[in-house]
Amino acid sequence: MNLSAATLYVSILVSALLLNVATAADYPLKAPSYKDVEMTSDFWRPRMITQRETLVPWAFERTSSGVEHLQAAADSLDGKAVKDHQAHRFIDSDLYKVMEGAAYLLQLERDPELEAKMDKIIAVIGEAQEEDGYLYPSHTTGVGSEKSMMGDKPYSFVVHSHELYNMGHLYEAAVAYFETTGKDELLKIAEKNARHINRVFFEGDPKYNDGKPIRQAPGHQEPELALVKLYRVTGNDLYLDMARKFLEIRGVTFIPDGEGVMSPTYAQQHKPVTEQSEAVGHAVRATYLYSAMTDVGALTGKKEYAMALDRIWGDITNTRMHITGGLGAVHGIEGFGPQYELPNAHAFNETCAAVGNVFFNHRMFLLHKDARYLDVAEVALFNNVLAGVNLEGNKFFYVNPLDADGKFPFNHGTAGRAPWFGTACCPSNIARLIPQVPGMTYAHDTENLFVTLYAESNTTVPIGETVVAIAQETEYPNDGKIQVTVDPVKPTAFRLHLRVPTWAQGKQFVPGELYHFVDSPVTPVSLAVNGEMIKTDPLEKGFLVIEREWKKGDVVELMLPMPIRVNRSHPAVEANEDRIAFTRGPFVMCAEGIDNGGVTQRYFFDKTPDVGNAKASTENVDHGSFIQMKIPASTLTKNGGSESDASLTLTPYYAWNNRGTGSMTVWFSTKEELAIYDPLALPMESVFSSIEASHTASEDTITAIGDGEVDEWSSGNKVLRWSSRGKPGESQWIVGRFAKTKSIRSVAVFWMDRWQGDVKFPKEWSLEIEQDGEWKPFELYTTDQYDTRANQFNVVHPAAPTSCDAIRIHITPQEATAVGILEVQVQFEED
Repeated sequence: MNLSAATLYVSILVSALLLNVATAADYPLKAPSYKDVEMTSDFWRPRMITQRETLVPWAFERTSSGVEHLQAAADSLDGKAVKDHQAHRFIDSDLYKVMEGAAYLLQLERDPELEAKMDKIIAVIGEAQEEDGYLYPSHTTGVGSEKSMMGDKPYSFVVHSHELYNMGHLYEAAVAYFETTGKDELLKIAEKNARHINRVFFEGDPKYNDGKPIRQAPGHQEPELALVKLYRVTGNDLYLDMARKFLEIRGVTFIPDGEGVMSPTYAQQHKPVTEQSEAVGHAVRATYLYSAMTDVGALTGKKEYAMALDRIWGDITNTRMHITGGLGAVHGIEGFGPQYELPNAHAFNETCAAVGNVFFNHRMFLLHKDARYLDVAEVALFNNVLAGVNLEGNKFFYVNPLDADGKFPFNHGTAGRAPWFGTACCPSNIARLIPQVPGMTYAHDTENLFVTLYAESNTTVPIGETVVAIAQETEYPNDGKIQVTVDPVKPTAFRLHLRVPTWAQGKQFVPGELYHFVDSPVTPVSLAVNGEMIKTDPLEKGFLVIEREWKKGDVVELMLPMPIRVNRSHPAVEANEDRIAFTRGPFVMCAEGIDNGGVTQRYFFDKTPDVGNAKASTENVDHGSFIQMKIPASTLTKNGGSESDASLTLTPYYAWNNRGTGSMTVWFSTKEELAIYDPLALPMESVFSSIEASHTASEDTITAIGDGEVDEWSSGNKVLRWSSRGKPGESQWIVGRFAKTKSIRSVAVFWMDRWQGDVKFPKEWSLEIEQDGEWKPFELYTTDQYDTRANQFNVVHPAAPTSCDAIRIHITPQEATAVGILEVQVQFEED
């Protein structure tokens, strides 16, 4: 260690000691800042570089509308006329999250151009802030309203306006930018707003709510944990006190009385937070709440928070978490359903909820010193979070299912990752989480040093009366060999804690009662210090603990074997009954159609497969690579039979959909009758025996119009659909055949229309019927017409009894647009 480095480390030690004096209570463990850990990992550093070079610039481009939103407020305050300003509740929060991520990435390399961009945006934010600290463009320009879920005036609809939520993300961006650059312009804006919110919500301000304190908790949790960060960086007790008050009044001063997004449980307002025991409602809101409760409980010493969180954590890991670490299985509320409701193809699992799962569990580890929380955070990070962005860094998942047929538009209208979303919280959340990963790799107190996340990296921490440098050499998570070098400034006795993940302990992949291995481990964990093997049991809260006097250059070698493991889920999870899943190390593995000759749902395992000799290979793709494994499997065949000597290639879940859109499976059938040769085939109960079309877009399927699945909206974002995309402006036809001659009572068409897309209602359409091999016009009933009404079936009836073998729909599109159909229903007269 050179002299300047030693001086820096002593400074770190002194700062840590001063912090302990200034803070009466805090987490028993301290994690180094993200900026104090050098990440050299071949797994993580390229992702951080990709974020700096691709994701963040892309995200800034996509959130430019947030800057325009703020500029409109600035112009309004400056007395300028503002025309055509569109109300929006949270578009600026996406911008703030991108700014936070950009601030973290400046740790890699100071970037004058990026800082200039940040400073320019910060200037606009300052100009958009009202004199008293209020910052919400839609109300500043006067376009906010009850109709747009903002209330008719500031803070009149806190449950859904996002006024407080947006400011929470502003605070986090301000703290990150200040910590990385030392610039405090955004921090001053944040503090001015926080003081304003305190006045309005807890003291009373004549300008708001008739001068009475509003005393209502944020509708979307986020300010609470952000206020804690503001407190830590400024030392101002007001912000911690505000966070505490917001937690204390949740479920007390305001309880919604409605259903769906206005239900008491949606934003966890059904009871006081210290009395809650189950994870309910919107999953992102929940994890942000739990993170704040952990922070405030640690900083105030209030044990009731930890007691409630222990109950909630158990409920999540025992009954409500997907094997990928995904939370919030249910669409509609984007949240937690009943216990054990964990669907596969229709799982929601918002990427933001997985991000929140990481934040929450890392805090729980700092509170309890228990590795099981890190194990959950790691599984969520390596699977659900990383799946949220492609390897190139410019396409994203909002929704993360565990099964896909390659056509169902699960991801907000598309069957694969999308370049962006109207609600763009997930891409911006990834932008801010990944740069924080370095700060999750170590933790310490005065007598203990914890290696918490394995990744090639190095840092320096104060231990006792000295400073210890620690470095990892490893290819983790792709390989389980980890070498840790310990370099104290002087010989020092302390305890080194090395995490043995749950998946390496032999019984299950992740903590909780939901998933367990059905096969047996082959190779045990091994540990050596300076080449001498030592015992690996017992574990202490999931850690191997080595207590000794450490000297410069001491080397610890840990080997965590990473065979393929076979998993079953709790029998109460109906979606996984008679199914198994595969994991390797911290990775959930899946199969993709591109590697396996098509549909992955056709594979099954009628006995526990022998995966001991699974063959590993590296798949190199544009912008990265990943480990694949090949295992024996059985498969259905085209002729209706099966083969027992097939092989199945498995890919880490995070890497799927990087080589095109196709089928994907995590949970495989253990019974041949549950395997599906073609999930897109017409169901047996369809009114049609076959369907053909003049053209079908590659991302859609013609069988959609006869599968019996109907959406309530014409957008087609929630069901399979047929469209003529790729042939804009060209006339189309569809033929649906019946199994035998039928007498038609009515034909109903549910048309597709993308409000801002390339598929629109047709200009006109008509029907023909086939009789004895000849096509004839469909004679309409006298009062019927060929309508194109939105969000409903458009029904026509024959003028007289009509028997036929098939129907043909002729469609004329509008100019330069494609046409689409979600479903066609045919009713028949009784045979």
